[in-house]
Amino acid sequence: MSDVENWVVPYAGFRYQQDTIAVSAAHQQEKLAACGIDADVFAGFIDPAFFIGIAIHAGIHSGISAEGNINMLQALNMHRPVALGEELVVQGRILAVTEVPRGLRVETDVWFEDAAGARVISAPRTSLRPDPQRAGVKGAGERPVPVIEDVNGLTLLDHYQLSPEGVRAYSMEGNSIHYELEPAQRAGFRAPLIGGGMGVHFLMAELWKALAATEGPKSFDAQIYFRRPIFWDESVGVFSRAGSTSGWDAMALIKEDELGNKKVATEIGLQLRG
Repeated sequence: MSDVENWVVPYAGFRYQQDTIAVSAAHQQEKLAACGIDADVFAGFIDPAFFIGIAIHAGIHSGISAEGNINMLQALNMHRPVALGEELVVQGRILAVTEVPRGLRVETDVWFEDAAGARVISAPRTSLRPDPQRAGVKGAGERPVPVIEDVNGLTLLDHYQLSPEGVRAYSMEGNSIHYELEPAQRAGFRAPLIGGGMGVHFLMAELWKALAATEGPKSFDAQIYFRRPIFWDESVGVFSRAGSTSGWDAMALIKEDELGNKKVATEIGLQLRG
């Protein structure tokens, strides 16, 4: 569906069209290369961060426009690793739509089932659908408490430098604020900002590297919060926080302001299982 006159205004109870998807090895390698990530780190499995964008495009294919929308809160629950090329059935529904000062706050549940009908990935999210008539207005609803309050207690894992060329090569059609200057500036940003899912690739790559001995995590629950935009010409550091028992309980993408102060851009509350 491409005709803007046919877009559906989100409403609670709207159900996505059921679809079948798969992520090929070639697609994963191409998109991760645009991020500066070696796809081999995932050892033949799909980087779960891909399911954030796939879930958004499932909405687009069902008639819900993503143009100008901002992903604010994202859960990503991997019930088991998914092999490259494995076919999954994607389903979704809109749970709630709330009017906020900046537009509409939309809560969506999207999930992926295998051939046996079992959920393997869940990717519910809360996004902001800005009202163009309210440009400059602040307020998108309740803001969750920070996962990471002290950035000094984190461990640096790696740095990633973004570039307009890489961001364009990664980005998919559907929301031009991620790959075109004029729409991004019209939305109030100085430059295109990366999609939330692109940033999560950096976090997942470092998680898989840390668990390379077991070919990555077997199952996890992640609560992802997009706190600040990451622009297509910035660099970010990937950091982790050790949990109270073992492993990590949080990760973050952090960038520095003009004065060198560290600011959390994206953060994850992480619970590893298995």
